[in-house]
Amino acid sequence: MMSLLFIILFVYIFGKLAGFALRATWSIMKVVFFFIFLPFALVSLVLGGLLYVALPILVFIGIISLLANA
Repeated sequence: MMSLLFIILFVYIFGKLAGFALRATWSIMKVVFFFIFLPFALVSLVLGGLLYVALPILVFIGIISLLANA
């Protein structure tokens, strides 16, 4: 009986920790995307002569950022 209770509680706690790890990973990936990948991609587009592609992307992301913070 005690081993059954131990297994149930172990699975419960492990599930909570796994959920926390997934949420932390998702948050880290969002930060990496917005602060590292996105500026690098926009600068690459501008330097590659694709300013007409980079500017609408930058405007779109700016509008989304303003609406998300409101």
